[in-house]
Amino acid sequence: MGFSELRSSPLIFFLINAAFILNAASAAPADLLSFGHYHATCPSLEGIIQNRLTAWFLKDPTLAPALIRLHFHDCAVRGCDASILLNLAGSERRAAASETLRGFEVMDDIKAAVEKHCPKTVSCADILTAAARDATVHVGGPFWEVPFGRKDGKVSIGKEADTVPNGRENITALISYFNARGLNLLDLVVLSGSHTIGRSTCHSIKHRLYNFNGTRRPDPSLDFKYLYLLRKKCKSDYVYTDLDVTTPKTFDTVYYANLMKNKGLLSTDQLLYSDPRTASFVPLLATSPQLFDSQFAASMIKLGNVNVKTGKMDGEIRRNCNFLNR
Repeated sequence: MGFSELRSSPLIFFLINAAFILNAASAAPADLLSFGHYHATCPSLEGIIQNRLTAWFLKDPTLAPALIRLHFHDCAVRGCDASILLNLAGSERRAAASETLRGFEVMDDIKAAVEKHCPKTVSCADILTAAARDATVHVGGPFWEVPFGRKDGKVSIGKEADTVPNGRENITALISYFNARGLNLLDLVVLSGSHTIGRSTCHSIKHRLYNFNGTRRPDPSLDFKYLYLLRKKCKSDYVYTDLDVTTPKTFDTVYYANLMKNKGLLSTDQLLYSDPRTASFVPLLATSPQLFDSQFAASMIKLGNVNVKTGKMDGEIRRNCNFLNR
């Protein structure tokens, strides 16, 4: 049998296709994402997302860090599948741990704009991942290419949202949580650097101000002047305070410099510098803005690939991010 005959043989054709299917089936879901996923089906996607976000950020600049946080909460539970956006009874979005999450209306607006141009094509999970990237860029952070092709999950369970770190964990718990999602020590320290922008409620830190671990004393790792400032500001659990006390509106490495001065707002922030497993990363990142930017982009790509769904049976392309398709 000659080469041309071999190539056109029905048996060979079947074997080649079978091998392709097996390779695709054995590939990790994240490996099936691609930068060109929407090039043919929705070429204007990234422009639409950027335009809508620009309009929202002009109205409310605090939405930028809120979207980065929303993306983390999505990926931290069941992977990056937009399960946090489902507005259903008993869903992650309705959980107590999600009460301070913001940006849902932004996602609704972007999804509606995308649906007008590319109906039933782009997942909410992909939109949220790209929005987190664009939010980072808006506040002066790095740009990175986002691989697309995620499907939207069909399951969202409120109790699972309560497992997301809330700022009171110890480092061992944080490391285990990140490792379970394929993220390492460096990813933990670098992604915590997103706290260079954004705010937290005083409820998240009140245990550090007066009665740390039942001692009836403040957290000894808090700088005294910073402690006084926080006590003065936090007259209510619902008051917001900046995560970065020095440059709260700029994406920079001052967050790490603050940790070296005992001015980390959350106890999980300050522990990064006091625990020997993570401490060495802090001064390195504090003095290397380019390293921080490049590694933040790399870690955000890893975060965006956590337990993604790409198969036809794994998820769907929601028409409305709040609800499952009928």
